[in-house]
Amino acid sequence: MLVPMASIADRLLGTWDRTRRLPAGDRIFGLLLGRMVPYSSTIRPRVTALEPGRAVVEFRDRRGVRNHLRSIHAIALANAGELSSGLAMTTALPPEWRAIVTEIRVEYHKKARGDLVAEGTATLPSSIDGPTPCPVRARIRDRDGEVVAEVEVSWLLDLR
Repeated sequence: MLVPMASIADRLLGTWDRTRRLPAGDRIFGLLLGRMVPYSSTIRPRVTALEPGRAVVEFRDRRGVRNHLRSIHAIALANAGELSSGLAMTTALPPEWRAIVTEIRVEYHKKARGDLVAEGTATLPSSIDGPTPCPVRARIRDRDGEVVAEVEVSWLLDLR
C-alpha cells in the first residue's frame, strides 16, 4: 500500500521535530530516514535542518563514497542532492497534491573532497490544475563553502 504524500510529510516533520532535540538527534533522524528510503542511507546522511521547502543534509567523506580519483563519487553527490531536494519537496507539498521525479540533472564544478553539505530548496507554484513541472534545486558545498556540484530534480506535480 502506498502512503499518501501528506502522511509522509507529516511523518518526516514530526519525526524531525521529536528527534532533533535529543542528543545526536540529527544522526538518529538520519538512521530513521535510511529505513524509510534505503538507498539514500548509502551516504549516511545527517539532516541538520528540515522545514517545508528546505532541507540541509551533511555527509562525511569516507572510503565508501569515494572513487578511483580519491574524491567523492559523482553518484554519491547526486544522491545527496536528490535527497536534500526530495526532502525539501516532500515537506512543502500540499496534502491534495502528489509528485514524482521525472529527471535529475547534475552539474559538477570541482572534485569533491572532505565533508560536504547539500542544501535543497523547493519553491512550489501557488496552485496547479493538472500536471505541472516543478524544478527543485540543491547545492552541494565543501567545508570551505565552495560549490562542488549543483543538482536539479524535475518533479511532475498533479492533483490527487
